[in-house]
Amino acid sequence: MASPSFSFSSTSASPLRRAIFRLHPARAVAVAFTVAVALGTALLALPFATADGGAPDPLTALFTATAAVCVTGLTIVDTSAYWSGFGEGVILLLVQAGGFGIMSLASLLALLVAGKLRLRMTLHAQAETKIGIGDVRGVLLRVGLITLVVESVTAAILTLRFASGYDMPFGRALYHGVFHAVAAFNNSGHGLRSDNLTAFAGDPWVLVPVSVAVILGGLGFPVIIELLHQYARRRRGEAARGWSLHLKLTLIVSGALLAVGFALTLGLEWSNEGTFGPLAAEDKMLGAFFHSAVSRTAGFNATDIAAMEPATLLATNVLMFIGGGSAGTAGGIKVTTFAVLAVAILAEVRGEPTSGVFRRKLAPHVLRQALTVALLGVGVVMVSTVALLAMVDARTDLVLFETVSVFSTVGMTTGLTADLPTPAKLIVVFLMFIGRVGPITLVSALALRERTRRYQHPEERPIIG
Repeated sequence: MASPSFSFSSTSASPLRRAIFRLHPARAVAVAFTVAVALGTALLALPFATADGGAPDPLTALFTATAAVCVTGLTIVDTSAYWSGFGEGVILLLVQAGGFGIMSLASLLALLVAGKLRLRMTLHAQAETKIGIGDVRGVLLRVGLITLVVESVTAAILTLRFASGYDMPFGRALYHGVFHAVAAFNNSGHGLRSDNLTAFAGDPWVLVPVSVAVILGGLGFPVIIELLHQYARRRRGEAARGWSLHLKLTLIVSGALLAVGFALTLGLEWSNEGTFGPLAAEDKMLGAFFHSAVSRTAGFNATDIAAMEPATLLATNVLMFIGGGSAGTAGGIKVTTFAVLAVAILAEVRGEPTSGVFRRKLAPHVLRQALTVALLGVGVVMVSTVALLAMVDARTDLVLFETVSVFSTVGMTTGLTADLPTPAKLIVVFLMFIGRVGPITLVSALALRERTRRYQHPEERPIIG
């Protein structure tokens, strides 16, 4: 069965608009992100986008725009020193647009302006948000409200802290608070200081709100919306519905990874003089929690990443590659993909013919999709790592860390990316785009191309292992 195709028959529509609406939903997501990157690059290439008023290097504009749209907090220049207020504003808008989802934003604007969503635009929104087609209108509005509430609360807390604890003028404190709140909830990790958040290493009033915003953005909108629905039903005195399998897997695996990351970081870095060694015990615990929270989704850092132990970097690689929840602002292969593969391995070890969890059997196509996403992710990371190693003289573990961070749209860095040669930076740009758009388009394409085979070949079992 061919992929669904819906024509847009309005005679008044422009050829470009008709072409957009004829796109496959998965391809439309990629096109939208490409357009956003191109627009961001053009804006950042303007002379007044830089602090000194000079025209920026085209590669710098492209790299920065891609990192912002793909919510990868990776930079090759000092954001506050290189870009003007206009440039920083463009970066902030690109981060917000990229995190919210280009298709979600386009669908929401169409809903607000026209009051209705066409079927093809609805499919585009579903491809980005992973929400059922029947309730996309309400969901998009809730997504916008959730984004506004979380970012506003986080910005208010950070603004008050910056103003009262660091003697910032209120206007500057508000600007820093809003910028970091948007970056945190959208999991981009962009900061306004050259040292990111290391100046606030022992400050829970900065690190905890940022961590909470990062975690909420990384859980995914379906999880947050379902939790709000459960709470609303309980407030109305209605019978509580059971949690969906997606909600259970996302919360349990995310909580487990947060705890494991905290324990490993705290234990491995406890005596490291370059990171946690000089800190008090409570500051070490805060730093470990913050690193565990942001390493799976956002590129903030409150300690020197390059000074971390190799074992910590390797553990962080695993956390970054897994990433956060589906339909959120996090990258990686997603926690549900990891959970499905873990359940399948456990079933195979037990000799069970099918895999399941929480009294639910997993559909075979779900396992195939999870396996496809994970293995292609491994392949992309390995090929990119080899290509970068051929261009730079650096330790393999550092190059691998940068590659995983870029693919998972985390943006955490050991400082290697800024010094890469131009061809290597272009590879990083492409990898950021693939890391953000790839899993979305791949899963959407797989789901829409699913078909029933009317015949079966004879079964054969090759030797495994």
